[in-house]
Amino acid sequence: MRILLVEDHLELSHWLAKALRDANLTVECAHTGADADALLHTQDYGLVILDLTLPRMDGLDVLRRLRARGGARGRTPVLILTARGGLEERVQGLNLGADDYLSKPFELAELEARVKALLRRSQGSEAQPVQRCGKLSFDTVSRMFEYCGEPLALTPREHAVLEALISRPGRALSKEKLFDEVFALDDDANLDAIELYIHRVRKKLDKRPDGGAAIATLRGIGYLLQARDEPK
Repeated sequence: MRILLVEDHLELSHWLAKALRDANLTVECAHTGADADALLHTQDYGLVILDLTLPRMDGLDVLRRLRARGGARGRTPVLILTARGGLEERVQGLNLGADDYLSKPFELAELEARVKALLRRSQGSEAQPVQRCGKLSFDTVSRMFEYCGEPLALTPREHAVLEALISRPGRALSKEKLFDEVFALDDDANLDAIELYIHRVRKKLDKRPDGGAAIATLRGIGYLLQARDEPK
């Protein structure tokens, strides 16, 4: 899932973005409130990590404007991450629609745990923490794939492609939608890159013909992860 990280401290922003990418998440960064507000007008995210003390627009105003839009974008989960940890501001942020609150300084492990929990909740996977297709499984808590009972080694972008597909069982995803899930706006890539990562993931799945999972190409529609019959 693509995450918007809104943090004006550049060193902290780079460190957090790297840690989240190492956890197989796609991260975009905004360093001002106005930039975050503009992105939230036009882009879809699985989660927003929002600092409050921002130039050009306060974080609470960014949150207020996001919730006022309504619709699917207006319901995007928001984790407030800030040094402004007073009770009054925490209550105000939660009343404006924040889903969680973490005060600086914090432990990275706690941030990652909160991020994963919010993503699971937004995807409706809390009741089903392990998603399956054939002998392919994805644990939404550890964010690890297994195939035929063994860990499946994937690069971060291969992981993002496969997660997008397995989290939408029975639904085809267009190349454009996959691109939005896998790449950030500032990545130097085009739509053809999706074909490359689909090819790589297919090769890894096809190494085990008994695995019961395959990526189908639906011409003019997109890609679908589906179970397949085991060979006789």
